[in-house]
Amino acid sequence: MKLGHPDQQAATLAPDRHDIPDVQASADVREIDIQRVGIKDLRHPLTFVDRAGTPVSTVASVTMTVHLPKEYKGTHMSRFVELLNENQQPLSIRGLQALVEQMNRRLNAPAGYIALTFPYFVRKQAPVSGVQSLMDYVVTLAGSLDGERSALSVKTVIPVTSLCPCSKEISDYGAHNQRAHVTVSASVAPDMWIEDLIDLVEAQASSELYALLKRHDEKFVTEQAYDNPKFVEDVIRDVAAQLNAEPRILDYTLEVENFEAIHNHSAYAMIQGPR
Repeated sequence: MKLGHPDQQAATLAPDRHDIPDVQASADVREIDIQRVGIKDLRHPLTFVDRAGTPVSTVASVTMTVHLPKEYKGTHMSRFVELLNENQQPLSIRGLQALVEQMNRRLNAPAGYIALTFPYFVRKQAPVSGVQSLMDYVVTLAGSLDGERSALSVKTVIPVTSLCPCSKEISDYGAHNQRAHVTVSASVAPDMWIEDLIDLVEAQASSELYALLKRHDEKFVTEQAYDNPKFVEDVIRDVAAQLNAEPRILDYTLEVENFEAIHNHSAYAMIQGPR
């Protein structure tokens, strides 16, 4: 069999894209809207802009959905991934809002939602030695746009140290302390920074955490926690007071979990905003 030029073969074998039916765009007769349809948990590299304007690289789990009106059979799933791959600019909280707008236009959708979950690395300096290291925080950033109504939210898990006031009071020496997780889920203004939220929370703990400490640093943070004992109730109330005073926080859900050092259970508290 005589073969032609590869380009001629490709032209023969590849059908004209206009000849392929667009099933997703066909009509649907069931008269049921779908509030959210799209892709979920796509792993994708992400560059985020930190508070200093420096790009921070990470890998995100991405969910992108749109509202599908009852007239249409399906949405175009490939367009979500196309949009994500085309956007190479570093993201910010404000930039996510623009990405949702772009997605809605691309898919001709009346409403859309994007959520990104990723480890976020902050360079921290040890309190005495000044040695620097990267501390990681789990962040979920979400944006939605429904007509003219837009919303942005940040969920951040911030690990800290808490030291028990009761243990300190009743013990002849020492006091039990533990690592705690402070989880803030907040609706925020576009000019909020992740670092602002982290700083706000860490300042209310018995002590903040560091990825790297030298001996003098370890002495400092141990004594700092001992001088600043807090129950789970103290931590959550102190953080809530700061969230209430921050105008860029529109509403929030706040949770604190102490992974108790002397019990086989956690101590837990929750406060629901808005203020």
